[in-house]
Amino acid sequence: MEFPYISAALGAFLLFLQQLLMLSVGFHRTKVKVGIGLAGDSALERKVRRHGNLAENAAIFLSVLVLMELSGLAGGAVAYFAGVFAFARICHAVGFMHEDGSHANLDGNKFFLVARVLGATLTGWTGLVMGVYFGYLILVR
Repeated sequence: MEFPYISAALGAFLLFLQQLLMLSVGFHRTKVKVGIGLAGDSALERKVRRHGNLAENAAIFLSVLVLMELSGLAGGAVAYFAGVFAFARICHAVGFMHEDGSHANLDGNKFFLVARVLGATLTGWTGLVMGVYFGYLILVR
């Protein structure tokens, strides 16, 4: 059994991204002196949401990706799924950097809204397709 290098690389990237997002929440909390909750601060809300959303999605995705890579059943699909997921998470984090992305302000900068929607959509579809594909590979094995 070969070491899951692709999954490990994605895991290292996701850990780095998660820590950056966590630090942005912590620094913002210190700046505005809010220890718990959001205190009506929309910028803090966005930072907490992008940090939490990554935590919600990354662990299960990475766990299944490791299993897929270790199984040896998926071949190059592992790298494809890892790359799309990493891109999706970057898009999502960028989308939440500005209020125009998080609160769907259609009069504002569309770049942030498109980044958030693209990130969320790719995250969902990548996980769904990977789950169905890996489940199929296991069943027909």
